[in-house]
Amino acid sequence: MAVTLYWMQAGGCSGDSMSLLNANSPDLLEILQELDVDLLWHSSLSVANRTSQRALLERLQSGEQRLDVLCVEGAVIRGPGGTGMYDTLHGQAKKNLIWALAHKAKHVIAIGTCASHGGISARGDVEGTGLQYHGRKRGGFLGEDFVAGCGLPVVNLPGCPVHPSVVTQALSAVVHGATLDLDAWQAPTAWYGTTVHQGCTRNEYHEYRVEEREFGEKGCMFFHMGCNGPLVRGPCNKLLWNGRSSKTRVGVPCFGCTDPDFPKSFPFFQTRNIEGLPIDLPDGINRAHYLAYKGMAAAAAPERLKGRESNI
Repeated sequence: MAVTLYWMQAGGCSGDSMSLLNANSPDLLEILQELDVDLLWHSSLSVANRTSQRALLERLQSGEQRLDVLCVEGAVIRGPGGTGMYDTLHGQAKKNLIWALAHKAKHVIAIGTCASHGGISARGDVEGTGLQYHGRKRGGFLGEDFVAGCGLPVVNLPGCPVHPSVVTQALSAVVHGATLDLDAWQAPTAWYGTTVHQGCTRNEYHEYRVEEREFGEKGCMFFHMGCNGPLVRGPCNKLLWNGRSSKTRVGVPCFGCTDPDFPKSFPFFQTRNIEGLPIDLPDGINRAHYLAYKGMAAAAAPERLKGRESNI
């Protein structure tokens, strides 16, 4: 029996859908065929008319149509004043549809940071929030005690956008009944169990504190350029974009887009620091020890690194 999937576009830019269209080996159509997924609806891919889509929603809400997987992309919009009427479908607040479908679905997956934690909409008058988190606070739209029909809470796949392979592999795991080990933010540890820093080709620069101060240099971007690689967890240097590269590999700081508080309220390309020491340090790092260690490491940096003789 085919697995049924409904993709709800909520308050967002559709960037996660655009990312998903870049999936390859297999591509999106191949993965749906291989997993025997019946895509009931996707706002960017489906061609059903307004009447048939409304009828589908009615069958889903009544239970006449089985719903195995609900994917929500974008934040749940609750404004103005909790009505949700800033974001509607067929004259009905999408938040009400999301609530109804989530309580019918066997699995609920938050696609991207907005659906997972609220993202940029969480700070605006639209009153956006994530499905089960609002920033770092558990609860969100569905509440902290929500579990889907399978007994699991919302599975969060943060990213702005989320990597297409994370979505396709998560769907594959759900369809095959594989157990997804979730971290404290309900994100699968298979893709969010390591920091973006792990796998970065500039790691050696970081270890010896050979720092980049201007774009185009060869060095670590954590100390001055605002790189969040050592701070956030994500697959960007594990699953390369287009199978080829990542931000840090081409000299762009990690924005930290998988972090529950993304986007931050301070500049992307500037590291907040006190006397040259970053304010935000990786989990478990003692500030005094870090300062002493990095001072010694910089003094011991090999000449080949100081001279930027790497092939990066």
